[in-house]
Amino acid sequence: MALTEDMAFNLIEGAHARSRLAHAFLISGAAGSGKRDLAARVVALVNPVETGEGSDLFGESPESSSSVDLDDLEGEFVRVVRPRSRSRRILIDDIRALERSMHLAAPSGIWKIGVVVDADRMFDEPANAFLKTLEEPPPGCLLLLLTSNADILLPTIRSRCVEIVLQSRGENGFLEEEESAAFASILAHSSAKPSAHSALLLKSAFESLLNKRKDGINAANKEALKLESETYKQATEGDWLDEREKYYEALGASEYLAVRSALVDWLISWLGDAVRQKAGSKALSFSEYGGDTMKLAESQDMAGLLSRIETLQELRDLLNTNVPENLALEVSFLKAFGAPVAG
Repeated sequence: MALTEDMAFNLIEGAHARSRLAHAFLISGAAGSGKRDLAARVVALVNPVETGEGSDLFGESPESSSSVDLDDLEGEFVRVVRPRSRSRRILIDDIRALERSMHLAAPSGIWKIGVVVDADRMFDEPANAFLKTLEEPPPGCLLLLLTSNADILLPTIRSRCVEIVLQSRGENGFLEEEESAAFASILAHSSAKPSAHSALLLKSAFESLLNKRKDGINAANKEALKLESETYKQATEGDWLDEREKYYEALGASEYLAVRSALVDWLISWLGDAVRQKAGSKALSFSEYGGDTMKLAESQDMAGLLSRIETLQELRDLLNTNVPENLALEVSFLKAFGAPVAG
């Protein structure tokens, strides 16, 4: 499940307060999802930034640690590693320096923190060297790996980290406000008057949203590749551009799958509200659509509602197989939003 930056921070903050903080976190998400900002907030949480008398340089109260930049936190006990060679890879020397910093003697209450930016650029020897630190972490150390493509990392590295996937910023529970309202309207109509026609109408709206997000992902990655090319083409090896093109192609595919899964989860949450209302609960994921979900709750028995949700859960799993996407969507939407399910 993808989290907002604030949700992720609250979970980490709670674990820290209970002295149950993991020694390594893998923070992934699309460009602009707040990975660096979350890392900065976690660093400032465990090694609090001194703010003097409670005011900044201009005599004003400082903002929360969420405004602290990761670069400003780098120091003796906070090491940040980034890709920096001609091939834009993380170097073995930087990983070894990070490993040495993790074995420094730190004052009481101070954590030794290592942050690896663009961790998917850590290959072969650097990755294996970093794995040793993960396997045998020194006391009082915290490792944060930031990446837009977690699938590229070694499975042995991923398995030793607590994974946190961030939502893209500026989104309300994944969908933008206008998208959410339009989609919910079609969903409410399909649920109130279930038929093959309304189910296929909802499928069309689903695919339209999905294609819109796909276009946005491709445009953002194309722009990022263009920017990297203009910045580094004079200082990188000849095969670097081909490698980065493959990287962004894989990143785009990964982000598309995440978007598709999140949209199915949105549907499940919407139907889940109807189930909660059927059971008498007032705790809703989408309270603004409570009237629509209540109509659905009143028109279906509990078994029928749960059957709809089960169909969508099966769809989510089915989409991770080789079944054609269009076929999987059509069959599942007809089953979940077509004729009423018998109780």
